[in-house]
Amino acid sequence: MGPFLVPPLLAQAAPDPGLSAACGDAPGVVCRLVFEWTGSETAPRVVEWIVAKPLKVILVLAAAYVLNRLIRRAIRHLVDRLIAKREEEARTRQEEAVTGWNAALSERRRAKALLLADQAARSRQRAQALGTVLRSLTSAVLYSLATLIVLAEFGVNLGPLIAGAGIAGIALGFGAQTLVRDFLSGLFMLAEDQYGVGDVVDLGEASGVVEEIRLRTTRLRDVNGTVWFVPNGEIRRVANKSQQWARAVLDVEVAYNADLEAATRVIKAAADSIWEEQPEEATVLEEPQVWGVESLGDSSVAIRLVLKVEPGEQWAAARLARRRIKDALDAAGIEIPFPQRTVWLRGDPGSGSRPDSREAAC
Repeated sequence: MGPFLVPPLLAQAAPDPGLSAACGDAPGVVCRLVFEWTGSETAPRVVEWIVAKPLKVILVLAAAYVLNRLIRRAIRHLVDRLIAKREEEARTRQEEAVTGWNAALSERRRAKALLLADQAARSRQRAQALGTVLRSLTSAVLYSLATLIVLAEFGVNLGPLIAGAGIAGIALGFGAQTLVRDFLSGLFMLAEDQYGVGDVVDLGEASGVVEEIRLRTTRLRDVNGTVWFVPNGEIRRVANKSQQWARAVLDVEVAYNADLEAATRVIKAAADSIWEEQPEEATVLEEPQVWGVESLGDSSVAIRLVLKVEPGEQWAAARLARRRIKDALDAAGIEIPFPQRTVWLRGDPGSGSRPDSREAAC
């Protein structure tokens, strides 16, 4: 029986000992070509270290540079679009602030327009700072990867380095996960422009005026003067009370025997007086509205009044409206009730006296 013949296409050529000695077990294209041309074991090594490896390093660095430029340009365009959108919104708000029906508000509206312009400038600065941080992170990641590839090309064993980096990353992830979460939340807050310095916000655990926004924390000062440092990663919701306009909502209570139509007219007139005068601390933007009966309480009927005011002035406007409504209701003889109870005093059943009923305020 003849020997078993292997098809030529399936036959594997035995490795050349000289090529393995010159270029290793996995020879590159350049090393193989130089060995085939020269037949020397030294020449391929020299060419590999002088030409091939530097060329690979240059290609890796060039690829990292080009990719970094492309990503940085994309980030820059994204930030520019974000800034343009915010500037358009600020321009619209400034136009709304400058135009108005009341000539007496012209100076105040100009001041508001300047304030909005300052807020727009701060928003633009925050967006630019965010873009700078993202571009720096991109460059650091890309060039770090390129450095690892270059080290591997020169024969550096990256196994222990990667293993050590992995262990350090896991330890850092467990130990500093709160810090990383705060940092990422701060980046998203800056990108979305949820609030700015000077805004009155409610962050859940704390509420007050924003004094400073950092990547990790937000600093607030509440109505009592207490300063709160809130980690950005712990903010689950944001209630911004200083955006565009605010609303003062008042439930004015009158007695059950009061004329509701007359009470409504008195409340509306008191609110209209604020709208017409436009005091400094209570700038009413639209005609006040009385929405009607809001609730029927134990001893009173609540009539709801709403005033659309400048952001941050809703509390002062509500205090002023309460005072004027109180004076107007007193002048009109409409009672603002207080809790009342009817008390029955029963006599001695044997004396034949009738029960005596009296009303007492509680």
